[in-house]
Amino acid sequence: MIDERAGLVWGCIPRVDGDPVFCALLHGDKPHRGVWRFELEGQVRASQTYERNTPILVTRLEAEDGSAVEITDFCPRFERSGRMYRPVAFTRIVRPVAGVPRLKITMAPLHSHGAGEPGTTSGSNHIRYLLGEEAMRLSTDAPVGYVQAGKTYRVESDQHFFLGPDEPFVGNLRAELRHMEEQTRKYWRLWVRGLATPFEWQDEVIRCAITLKLCQHEETGAIVAALTTSIPEAPGSQRNWDYRFCWIRDSYYTVQALNRLGALDVLEKYLGYLRNIVDDARGGQIQPLYSVMGVAELTENVAPDLSGYRGMGPVRIGNAAYHQVQHDCYGQIVLPTVQAFFDQRLLRMADDRDFARLEQVGEMAWKMHDQPDAGLWEFRTREEVHTYSAVMCWAACDRLRNAAERLGKPNRASFWQDRADAIRARIDRDAWVPDTDERDGFYKASFESEYLDASLLQMLELRFLEADDPRFASTIDAVERDLRRGEHMLRYQKEDDFGPPETAFNICTFWLIDALARMGRNGEARELFVTMLGHRTRSGLLSEDMDFVTGELWGNFPQTYSLVGVINCAGLLSKNWNTVR
Repeated sequence: MIDERAGLVWGCIPRVDGDPVFCALLHGDKPHRGVWRFELEGQVRASQTYERNTPILVTRLEAEDGSAVEITDFCPRFERSGRMYRPVAFTRIVRPVAGVPRLKITMAPLHSHGAGEPGTTSGSNHIRYLLGEEAMRLSTDAPVGYVQAGKTYRVESDQHFFLGPDEPFVGNLRAELRHMEEQTRKYWRLWVRGLATPFEWQDEVIRCAITLKLCQHEETGAIVAALTTSIPEAPGSQRNWDYRFCWIRDSYYTVQALNRLGALDVLEKYLGYLRNIVDDARGGQIQPLYSVMGVAELTENVAPDLSGYRGMGPVRIGNAAYHQVQHDCYGQIVLPTVQAFFDQRLLRMADDRDFARLEQVGEMAWKMHDQPDAGLWEFRTREEVHTYSAVMCWAACDRLRNAAERLGKPNRASFWQDRADAIRARIDRDAWVPDTDERDGFYKASFESEYLDASLLQMLELRFLEADDPRFASTIDAVERDLRRGEHMLRYQKEDDFGPPETAFNICTFWLIDALARMGRNGEARELFVTMLGHRTRSGLLSEDMDFVTGELWGNFPQTYSLVGVINCAGLLSKNWNTVR
């Protein structure tokens, strides 16, 4: 992650959930440690832009004397030797573009979650950084001594930097990095060309799609919820969580959004990851989250040497939510997998063996649909039978019926239809609050308690209810009255383990927009959507949470949930391409 002044302030090795060797983002009182920064002498301004349809970032730094440089940042990604070349490497090219710029390089990685300074060795064109159990090598045509000393020097020609695996850089550095830059640019532009974007808000949707793809650990297919840890949901709230893991729920929403754009490569890789998770579960309980390598144990600890974002610790590594029981995950495994029985575009379509394994997941959905869990909001100290979890279990059985019909298995289709009907009846009996003289009835957030949460808005998206069902109309009215704060939505207002929520949850606002659009309230939905787009960062992205008074973004970043909301709502609300063709 690059800040607005070309500082690499967050970067982990050897994977996204690894040691943040660049950790200035969470080193609030020590911004010059855990960073790789370029700074001009007399610097007065900085500006940034992405190259069109790529994640290649260009930062322009300007000094008071008119001199300027442009810094191009990218991670190599392209096909080479019959496979994808995607090393854990940071590539930076500095180009002088005006005057006689004088540049200082601060190269200060750390290891052991901010605790350790690296040992170094160097040669004529490289520096090795010994980062705990890992090592990285910086290959460069810049003066190595100046880099090591942090000395300001004149930049008279392009300079190239490749920080990657600890192995000699083969070939001409300048030529190779420029080739990598061009091939990476080509890869991303071709990938974007294959997206079925809506007519309106194309730039916004493309930026979100690129970022969602970057949240996939391609080696295994896992999709992380966000790229950071411990950015608080609200200032000083202690709601600081590590999101660098694969939540079954978050990943379902991510592949669902990308499927609507036709990005099947992400789905195919993720389905491979899911098949391994299901195999390892052996018909038993599925955890709500796993590591990108499918590891189940994600012990939660605190990194004492990192003070936190803006000094607001603690910085947590790992996530104790893996202990939790969350029954919605069974639906979120079945729903994306069922597509593989129908989609002729896939390289590997699902078959009878996959159906047999998926039925094991359905059995767990049936067994657990009326059992207490922590719910999708992951309450740490209480369990109830959450309506959203029950609806997801219903969806698992309902979609298994679809798969059975596709495979020509009428007996299994009838079997899963009966179970779906039984779960539906239980939800209607235990989650519905009847009409009274004072108010219309509504669905509540759990079978035991008469409170509301924003996940009830998903009953429409999941096809549990239809848009013209008066029960949904009265439920959305109740949810808005209880949880809407101007242009924002809370996920719930009931006090939890840390007190009442202090910020809005961005995906919930998008769920509201989605529901309004599906109910035909397009004008209202469109106005709210445009307002939400106005809260994006300069990079065109969103975090998890937002202060519903000031509009300030909080929470881990970039948050897949929020980007999914942009894509889904843009698709629902956009004018048709036929209006201009």
